[in-house]
Formats: sequence, structure tokens, C-alpha cells
Amino acid sequence: MSDEGDAANDAASDGGASEDSSAGGGRTALVTKSVMRPQRPTGKRSRRRPVVADEDAEDQESSTEAEAGKEESAKKDAAKSANAKKQKKANKSAVRAANPVIFVYNYLKQVVAEMRKVIWPNRKQMLTYTSVVLVFLAFMVALVGGADVGLSKLVMLVFG
Repeated sequence: MSDEGDAANDAASDGGASEDSSAGGGRTALVTKSVMRPQRPTGKRSRRRPVVADEDAEDQESSTEAEAGKEESAKKDAAKSANAKKQKKANKSAVRAANPVIFVYNYLKQVVAEMRKVIWPNRKQMLTYTSVVLVFLAFMVALVGGADVGLSKLVMLVFG
């Protein structure tokens, strides 16, 4: 017979956690109330409050109604911003089609801005990178060339 059931019964009769010094062999049993755990975050900006088991039903209903109102307003705002983005895209495409010179000018300006963000290697790094590439290239040429010569000799032996 195991003493695990006795320790669990002792803890349950306490109504909480208890430490048995001699009867349970020093084991600790923990009895927890069933509490609704908060949901994991979904990545949305508005998060739900964790629901406490002792909270009144009216408080829960009012908080869910408020959350529903927030969600509806968030959906409306998202729809408005989507419409605004579509209109902006339509306006941008019209500007691009209207004046290609401005399009090319903006493109070149963006290219220069991106090139300024690049971290350029110094001379020593450039020589190191170039030598690594050339050594690797020589190795691969030798490998493919050797495989070609070897397979051609094998074909000549088989089909003679």
C-alpha cells in the first residue's frame, strides 16, 4: 500500500498546501482551486483581462461587452485604414504612370540611400574574400575536370 493517497487526503482535509513532518514522510501536497487560466496572447494589441474565479457574473458580462465594443471599433478602424491604403496605392500608380522622369529620379534617389547603408569592406578584407573565391573556384574546376576525364576514360574502356 502506498502512502501517496494518505498525503493527498491530509492535504485535501487542510484545504490547502500542507507539509507532513512524520506521517507522509516529509512530502508536500498541493491542492489548487480550479481557476480559469488566461489565454495566451494572440499578437493583437488589445489583450483580454484574466478572469478571476471569484469575480461576479455582472462584472464578467460588462467586461465582455466592453471588449466586444473595442473589437468592433478595431475592425472598423482596420477597414478604414485598408480603404485609405488602397486609395494611396491608386494615387501612387497614377503618379508613376503620369511622369516617368519623377519615377526614375525617385528610384535613383532610393538606390543611393540604400548604397549609403551598405558596410563596405576595406582593402584587406576585399583581398581576403577575393582569394577565397579564387581558391574555391580552382578547386571546383579541378574536381569537375578530374571527374570528366575519369568518366571519359571509363566510357572508353567499357564501350572501347
